[in-house]
Amino acid sequence: MDEKKLFLIDGHAVLYRSYYAFINNPRVNSKGVNTSAVFGFVNTIYEMIRSQKPTHIGVVFDPKGKTFRHQMYENYKANRQATPEDLKAAIPEVIEIINAMNIPVVQVEGYEADDVIGTLAKQAARKGFMVYMVTPDKDYAQLVEDSIYMYRLGHNGVDIMGPKQVAAKFSIQRPEQVIDLLGLWGDSSDNIP
Repeated sequence: MDEKKLFLIDGHAVLYRSYYAFINNPRVNSKGVNTSAVFGFVNTIYEMIRSQKPTHIGVVFDPKGKTFRHQMYENYKANRQATPEDLKAAIPEVIEIINAMNIPVVQVEGYEADDVIGTLAKQAARKGFMVYMVTPDKDYAQLVEDSIYMYRLGHNGVDIMGPKQVAAKFSIQRPEQVIDLLGLWGDSSDNIP
């Protein structure tokens, strides 16, 4: 039986990365619209499909509004700057392209993409899938196990991180220790002390 490979893409994280990758040299169409996020996102998905040949794929987006984390900690992400208008405008265009590619788009009210991807990754791994979480976000490292990998997008290409790579990167013994490590570090990007 062929290996089942599920790629779960953190939609907003990949869009942000794509947008800011061209911040010094934005892609602008003939109407003056910044298309950097759309261009980068589509190229990322195309290259991933070409090189990795997933059998299954899905894109998960954060919902609009607050999540359960805001209820737990009122100042969650309170320090974030507003999303640039060019980037906001790209989201519906990217979703339209994803739909045209027959790739499912998932969004769950009250839960961030991280939560949804983590849940889907664990469920799929238990059903025999090799799961790749496509994101540049270090928080996903806590979910890595024998059948779940980070497909980490970086400035120098892609890093595929399994349990050994996560342990080495964070100088820990097991990926689940990332939870404790991040708790000790805090997270300035999410305004967590």
